[in-house]
Amino acid sequence: MSESESGPESGSESGPEFAEHRPLIAVLDYGIGNLHSAHKGFEHAGADARLTADRGLIEEADGVVLPGVGAYGPCINALRATGLDEIALERIAAGVPFFGICIGMQLMFAGSEEAPGATGLGVFDRQVVAIPDTVKRPQMQWNTLDLRCDHPMFDGLPDEAWVYFVHSFAGTDGDDVVATCDYGTDLVAAVARDNVWAAQFHPEKSGSNGIQILRNFVAAAGAT
Repeated sequence: MSESESGPESGSESGPEFAEHRPLIAVLDYGIGNLHSAHKGFEHAGADARLTADRGLIEEADGVVLPGVGAYGPCINALRATGLDEIALERIAAGVPFFGICIGMQLMFAGSEEAPGATGLGVFDRQVVAIPDTVKRPQMQWNTLDLRCDHPMFDGLPDEAWVYFVHSFAGTDGDDVVATCDYGTDLVAAVARDNVWAAQFHPEKSGSNGIQILRNFVAAAGAT
């Protein structure tokens, strides 16, 4: 097993059980990047996870996930071409638990230095910027989370929680940042506001810690 599959940590895999009801999680399928790993991660976390672009199914879902791997410009263009940008914003406005992962988190910002002129979803009204050139880009490694507050995203994690990052750009700081990581400077690692969660790292590739985070989201979705 590779390090990216197992990780350096041995955090708890405990989490809620969903024997009677598996919350329906819609993983938005906008046809770009490795979306299947996020889908499988949520299945492992106990959800009835569906990789889908079907509006009806997304509207029925207990929670919605915007994953993604790749460059900002092509990803936001693909999201808009499917019309999933509109339904994502509708679900957020309706109070449905929503989780943006990796480039999915970046798409939730207003824009990015990676794609000047491209307009993001604007959930977080600020920019994504390049990681400083004083460090190697991309950050492609395991790193620990520095938590700024207690948040349900982090329930059940050990004090030193390792997660897996692959990125060259990061969101800018704000009052809704709930975790950072140290990579030459403090980089935004996770953001949360009301029903919206977002992670720059890949929970689905972060071993038991990542699965715990996904279980926490599934539990939040199941509670609505």
